[in-house]
Amino acid sequence: MPAQTATPPEVRASEAPSVTPAPPTATETVTPTPRPFASRVLIVSFDGLRPDAIEKAPMTNLLTLMESSAYSLTAQTVLPSTTLPAHTSMLSGLCPAKHATYWDDYVPENGIALGTDLFDSARAAGLRTVMIVGKEKLWHVTAAESLDVFIVNANDEAIGNLAEIEIQKDFGVMFVHFPTGDVLGHEWSWMGAVQMSAYRAEDRELAKMLAALDAAGLRSSTLIILTADHGGVIGGSHGGNLPEELTIPWILSGPGVIPGPLTSFVHTTDTAATASYALGLPRPAEWDGIPVLEAFGLPSPPRLPGDPCRQTR
Repeated sequence: MPAQTATPPEVRASEAPSVTPAPPTATETVTPTPRPFASRVLIVSFDGLRPDAIEKAPMTNLLTLMESSAYSLTAQTVLPSTTLPAHTSMLSGLCPAKHATYWDDYVPENGIALGTDLFDSARAAGLRTVMIVGKEKLWHVTAAESLDVFIVNANDEAIGNLAEIEIQKDFGVMFVHFPTGDVLGHEWSWMGAVQMSAYRAEDRELAKMLAALDAAGLRSSTLIILTADHGGVIGGSHGGNLPEELTIPWILSGPGVIPGPLTSFVHTTDTAATASYALGLPRPAEWDGIPVLEAFGLPSPPRLPGDPCRQTR
């Protein structure tokens, strides 16, 4: 794949210069742009979080939020079920066969994932875009010019504090990634006591972000998507096609959302599509993800049965 020029880490760890990208073309949209009902979207990824870990940890703030959310505890991620390919699909709406990001390390010469992603669309619409991540390899997800802010910090508490600061500045699309649950899962095994302690700590950072939204008066107009990139198996690994590796939580809270468990199939590529729908952004025709309209009390868009990425690979 052709490589794009890598922005040096010292530049990427601060606010990127303002860039005015070209507006999206009509050929990028597959459906008419909906009327927006959210002013902003916050996507939070707890790396490696299996749905059954939410209660086991327990993640009490997340459990409380679920009571007023639409949610699936059987959502599915992509193959390979690893951090970079899965997050790229989550935020681009594309299966790996289209975004071509199969590697799982920071490799600047590989460039940026292919396709139009959520940040490209949001930045083209004039929205402020923010990524705060715990792993440098997530630089590959989107082009530097599609972000107003890109920060890498491996400490969960620091990530939460940085997210609070960016919430106070307001935003259009913000992605926050907590890495430690995955790191400790590899070191100490999935679903073990050490990993559960990490998820409890990340849950406290979630509470801080929610409080920051409340304090800024932004909560009622913010769509919040809480999810994960993949799961893992006892012993400390992931990347394959076992249900424990592929099954992720997907929780939606905010304006227009009808609380309760979702009955429709939810795929990680639907994250970008649902965010775009809520913001009234055009959905690129190439996207495999579709908006989870059931969460808003609407009929689900047509989709072939099964995993959309296995159909396109």
